Amino acid sequence: MTDTMKQHGAFSWNELMTTDVNAAKTFYGDMFGWAFEDMKTNDMEYTMAKAGDQEVAGIMGMTPEAGEMPPMWGAYVTVDDVEASAKQAEALGGKILLAPRDIPNVGKFCVICDPQGAALSLITYLKK
Repeated sequence: MTDTMKQHGAFSWNELMTTDVNAAKTFYGDMFGWAFEDMKTNDMEYTMAKAGDQEVAGIMGMTPEAGEMPPMWGAYVTVDDVEASAKQAEALGGKILLAPRDIPNVGKFCVICDPQGAALSLITYLKK
């Protein structure tokens, strides 16, 4: 991830939540030539998708919190302060769909939706 992607307002990550991680790996591997690295964090399996040596996206199985949500790609935008940005989204007429929470060794994120209903994840990365 480049420093540009870690600046406030920049799209910085893409993530697929799916019902079939292996089928997704086959599809996107064939489609884009991605290689995959499986990892396990906090009782959760996560797959990093790579274009060459560059990590370009993550793939994970649907969580119980997702309920009836269909498989989908989600985008993350970097913000300086996730909690302040979530409150700002509400003040501007949006909603908090998933309250700010930690991602160990990565940072903190939340999911909001704009007044029209479009969902977006916000993330503040740990300072390294």
